[in-house]
Amino acid sequence: MDLFKRETIIKQLDSPEKWDIIIIGGGATGLGVALDSVVRGYKTLLLEQVDFAKGTSSRSTKLVHGGVRYLAQGDLGLVKEALYERGLMLKNAPHLVKNQSFIIPNYKWWGGMFYTIGLKIYDVLAGRLSLGKSIHINSKETASRLRTIKTHKLKGGVLYHDGQFDDSRLAVNIAQTCIEQGATLLNHFQVTQLTKDGEGIVNGVVGKDMETDKEYVLPAKVIINATGVFTDQVLKMDNKDAKNMVRPSQGIHLVLDKSFLPGKDAIMIPKTDDGRVLFLVPWHNRVLIGTTDTILDDHSLEPVALQKEIDFIIKTANNYLSKKVTRSDVLSIFAGLRPLAAPKDDSEKTKEISRSHKIIVSKSDLITITGGKWTTYRRMAQDTIDKVIRIGKLPKKECATQHLPIHGSLNIQHGEDHLYVYGTDRNAILELAVNSPDLGKKLHPKLEFIGAEVVWATRYEMARTVEDVLARRVRALFLDAKVSIEMAPIVAEIMALELNKDLTWQKKQIEDYNALAMHYVLQNKPNTTPEKRKLINL
Repeated sequence: MDLFKRETIIKQLDSPEKWDIIIIGGGATGLGVALDSVVRGYKTLLLEQVDFAKGTSSRSTKLVHGGVRYLAQGDLGLVKEALYERGLMLKNAPHLVKNQSFIIPNYKWWGGMFYTIGLKIYDVLAGRLSLGKSIHINSKETASRLRTIKTHKLKGGVLYHDGQFDDSRLAVNIAQTCIEQGATLLNHFQVTQLTKDGEGIVNGVVGKDMETDKEYVLPAKVIINATGVFTDQVLKMDNKDAKNMVRPSQGIHLVLDKSFLPGKDAIMIPKTDDGRVLFLVPWHNRVLIGTTDTILDDHSLEPVALQKEIDFIIKTANNYLSKKVTRSDVLSIFAGLRPLAAPKDDSEKTKEISRSHKIIVSKSDLITITGGKWTTYRRMAQDTIDKVIRIGKLPKKECATQHLPIHGSLNIQHGEDHLYVYGTDRNAILELAVNSPDLGKKLHPKLEFIGAEVVWATRYEMARTVEDVLARRVRALFLDAKVSIEMAPIVAEIMALELNKDLTWQKKQIEDYNALAMHYVLQNKPNTTPEKRKLINL
């Protein structure tokens, strides 16, 4: 299994052969493109400046869905495509994607009929890959299934089915699948510039190993920009006068204890006070509430939740729940940025900014893929590589990812124990714990994760930092930020042994992690400093 060792992967950069495709960006889109490319037989390299799914792709609402909201907007094509892809994700990664029941509570007499009819259309669009029929349920059943829902004036509910998943675990498994198929993937490896031939056509990249600062000049036939909210930076590397293609929109989520939604059903609130959709979703034995939609003028690797967004989510949840949510109940808060295609005019409303993906070919033949969402990652990748072929950059080969199982793929009972997310790797992790009993111990009494998972993440999942492990391999940062800070020293110690690092490295890792994780801890007193960013009402 040296396949996943950094030293093994870095050596592949010395190959005298030119790369067919170099992908910049290791989120859902970039990883999907790398998988499609390598499975078609192209020599493929992906470079990610921090870690796989570090940005937007680890901060989703954890839903694999057609988009009930897009249905309301009449975008049936987008919904149908997403529902088809939802079915494929469930088949190809059943250890991470599952069927989740949702209930829309109705407090108006017409609500049940209105949403039932709308969701019947959703069922029809899903066709063979439907996850279950939508039905109307009475107020008694709604209250018994949603034990913390407010029952005053409750008329009933509409039950429907959608997909739910673990986003960064899927990203890691797709990265592993790419490598097993023969691709070269490196995280903590930044592209610093594009290279061009005499005619101004992009023909490679200069990349820097962020661990050693060593630079590499890497030639390729095709360069693909799949950098999400950083799309414009790469476009400006290509052409300093390039217009901005992306307008970032922020969405935040709060994570609460399971007692706020004790059953198995999720809640979908179709229209909040200011016209948004809000979800309360069971996730890893916690409850995830989100999201917001806030246009930003800038973006960063670590976006921070605005007080207005936090207040909006708590207030809206309390409009529907009999168990009151307070700031001190929030275990973790995380913010993510959606790389929406910029509007043609100065429109501020994010629902007028396209959610569907776009593929742009620059004069230099740089290919940029923007927009889209996790559910359609596979289709976005197929369209991107098809475009590369259409413009004559590579010989034609057919897409073969439709029925390709993702690393770990196994029909497993979700939630039986927390190790189910590893699928076929689960037994190997349990074996590590048996062979070294210390690794079978919990990293912290309040969270389920064990030492063997840290070893596994470091050896076989390309984790290089304490953050890589606690944020995106075991999800502790997203489930309980304060507790994850207490786990950092033991994680650093286990990783140092695996990576042959010294005490100085451990100390730096702990400091870096603590500084980052504090953004995920909700202080009991709101910060009263004025906010410069503008919250847009939808």
